Amino acid sequence: MTITVLAILETDFKPEKALAKVMNDRLQKAARDLQTTHLKSLSGRGFSSEDLVIYISYNPKYKIRYRIVNDVPADIEYFVAETCGRLGYMLWRSSFVEIPEKDDDRYRF
Repeated sequence: MTITVLAILETDFKPEKALAKVMNDRLQKAARDLQTTHLKSLSGRGFSSEDLVIYISYNPKYKIRYRIVNDVPADIEYFVAETCGRLGYMLWRSSFVEIPEKDDDRYRF
């Protein structure tokens, strides 16, 4: 299994430049540690054909949040949730807006 953790540095808040540098450095270190240390045991589980991609970022209250961005088995999702929970990371919930198909009659006005 290939594990990729990406730090999303563009956030919803606009801190001062000095604070932003410190916070972004902290986020990049957290991404590197999550990938190389905390999720390392997933590499040896025999899921070589699958990938795991996780985004981490800050929420508006400066708490680290995470989101798995690709489809993975439920046991992998559970392991990531448990690991991130132990680290104090929150699940990154996003609002999903359905974009209707062009020919969908339900959305004709």
